Amino acid sequence: MKASKWLLITLLLSICGNTFAENNDAALVSEERYGYYLEKNRKMARIPFELHSNLILIFVKINETDSLRFILDTGVSSIIITDPTALKPDKLRLTRTVNLSGAGEGKSVLAHVAIDNRFSMGRLKASHQNLVVLEEDFLHLSEYVGVPVHGIFGYEIFNNFVVTIDFARKELMLERPDHYRYKKSKGEKFPLVIQDTKPFTDAVTLFADGRERPIRVLIDTGAGHALLVNNSPKETLRLPEKVIRAQLGRGLNGVINGNLGRVERIRLGKYELDNIVASFPDSIAFASKLRNGMERQGNIGCELLRRFKVTMNYHEGYMALKPIKSKMKEKFEHDMSGMEVRAGGTDLRTFYVSHVNANSPALKAGLLEGDQLLFIDNRAANDINISDIYKLLQRGDGRNIDLLVKRNGDIFFTRLTLKRMI
Repeated sequence: MKASKWLLITLLLSICGNTFAENNDAALVSEERYGYYLEKNRKMARIPFELHSNLILIFVKINETDSLRFILDTGVSSIIITDPTALKPDKLRLTRTVNLSGAGEGKSVLAHVAIDNRFSMGRLKASHQNLVVLEEDFLHLSEYVGVPVHGIFGYEIFNNFVVTIDFARKELMLERPDHYRYKKSKGEKFPLVIQDTKPFTDAVTLFADGRERPIRVLIDTGAGHALLVNNSPKETLRLPEKVIRAQLGRGLNGVINGNLGRVERIRLGKYELDNIVASFPDSIAFASKLRNGMERQGNIGCELLRRFKVTMNYHEGYMALKPIKSKMKEKFEHDMSGMEVRAGGTDLRTFYVSHVNANSPALKAGLLEGDQLLFIDNRAANDINISDIYKLLQRGDGRNIDLLVKRNGDIFFTRLTLKRMI
């Protein structure tokens, strides 16, 4: 998948949790059972998930809705409804309006607080939950992920249970903290610091800029990329020699610009990963909007985490990583086309070129913003999803991709030759 798409989502989601804190609304609910629990007093539950564009999507229900897809994100403190059409407003108890500020170079956006809602996810249940409902679907997550996305959630799941994310089986395992017992077979332990509802670790060493230095990172399951490096006021990391300037995405408050490049290596305990594609956001869009007291040098997302079986234990302050051998051998790659693609249509199987970089393979192939991709490597667009397209465009320096394209009613054929740009 394209790193720019990953960054769009991670910046958005890691910041969203900072923008809203529930305070007085809880006093308005009834005295019935409150909070998260497993039905029938179970000690553990297994819940399947989908992995799209390196993001964990889980089916949930809110009140009497049909199943909705939510992104599981450690960086979000509240349940956020990103697509307000997913819920019927006349069925919600709306109490007030709030302004949300986050990543991006624009202004804050409006959202509404809805109290006393029911939430369920498989055998997990929760009553009397507050929601933050965006006034509009500003984020258009479905266009980037390629399947309908209705919301984001995270902290309460990790705070109430020991959560194991099994990327090989695409399954979450939730265990009550009083039932969970750590064993060495679950992987190497790394200390976590939970600050402002988010998990940080100091157990990462970055090899870059000719230096070796420990860094504090956010463990961010809402990020599709591998690594984000954020310069702090105290220390600035020199960019890699080879970078590409990119519009990294669109956060809650607008466009996020920055650079993409590779760092030599990072080390987590005894595990080392080399030649990692990293994102370097501009401070105006990202670092300047971090809260005071939240200093960190970056975050780690699912492009790296998916190489492990990950256990998050907030109660005892650690995570455990168990490597998945087949995934550890995979190289870190970035888009080799120089174009950005979005999904559209009622089934999200209509694909459009949304941006073409200068001097890129896509530009040399004659592609322009607004072009519709009808066939990709002899496969009809409606037979694949956007994750398949992302993967295709990042595999094979020098590989030819045949495209059938529609532009202003005309249809033409072109050939795109992939090129590794970083």
